[in-house]
Amino acid sequence: MQHNEWILDVLSDLKSFATANGLNALAEQLDDTKLIAAAEIASKHEEALALANGRKGRFGTHPGGTGRCQRA
Repeated sequence: MQHNEWILDVLSDLKSFATANGLNALAEQLDDTKLIAAAEIASKHEEALALANGRKGRFGTHPGGTGRCQRA
């Protein structure tokens, strides 16, 4: 398990508790929260890999050597 993925388990446990206790709106919100957390964790992981591979994240130097360009 990666460094921050434990939070996904916590959110799942909270959702299970909410569902078991009839807190349906909270359970739905926690489901959405888990999706957002998973997306952010994945994004941070990709960013760390890019930095480890010598890239500067989403912004890098323009191939011509001047200015900056945004990578997709």
